[in-house]
Amino acid sequence: MPDEDFLAERFEAQRGRLRAVAQRMLGSVAEAEDAVQEAWVRVGRADTREVENFGGWLTTIVGRVCLDMLRARGSRAEQPLEPETPVPVADHPGPEQDALLADSVGTALLVVLDTLTPAERLAFVLHDLFAVPFDEIAGVIGKSPAATRQLASRARRRVRGAQATETGPARRRELVDAFLAAARDGDFDGLLDVLDPDVVVRTEVGVTTGALAVAKGATTYSRHITGVAVPALVEGRTGIALLRDGRVERTLAFTFVHDRITVIDIATDPERAARLEVTLL
Repeated sequence: MPDEDFLAERFEAQRGRLRAVAQRMLGSVAEAEDAVQEAWVRVGRADTREVENFGGWLTTIVGRVCLDMLRARGSRAEQPLEPETPVPVADHPGPEQDALLADSVGTALLVVLDTLTPAERLAFVLHDLFAVPFDEIAGVIGKSPAATRQLASRARRRVRGAQATETGPARRRELVDAFLAAARDGDFDGLLDVLDPDVVVRTEVGVTTGALAVAKGATTYSRHITGVAVPALVEGRTGIALLRDGRVERTLAFTFVHDRITVIDIATDPERAARLEVTLL
């Protein structure tokens, strides 16, 4: 077996990419961290001596972990593909369209999240965003390469069809400032003004949905804050950092659709929050 320190060093060199894969797959910073850690546990139990493409091998491991996590959510039952279903060749876009789709997929996936099965999501994210061959993805989801290609094709059509509008940086900052001010003031109606009616809040311990529940939780929590909450970029996403004694103790990363806050990913664990890339605004 390879030296454990050497294996850990190789894994850490891939951690950023693996986290990006998991975050695209799961839509949650906290869950992505959990997925990467679980992948490391699995790597530690595996024999890597015959692995030729270490980065690709790690990507498939993270894919399997994410697939397990998505299926555990139990939000939708997967429907089996019919083996004779043809794959339209013209469905795959050219390089420029691929780049545009990859840039916008974060928001688009959140819009169509409930319309994608775990296998569709995995096939689309791994192939279209991270260039993993369908042959390798097929091994992860337990389907043939042709069926896997069709899964990605279905997901791609749904993503393209999502009618999500882009919220610009200035408007995102306005929404975060308004959210922060309303939470500080206990302004329940002010929070409802910036939250999507079906907003989702995800933390390490669970999920809260709906603007009423989220606004109630935000006003309740704000009364007990002892640190300083400031606007920030959290892993590149506009959000909020809670500082205590100058250190990041908690982060909120927002996703915006139609000029409303649709998803809030909260890292509540101080150690996890400290590992995130946070830039104060």
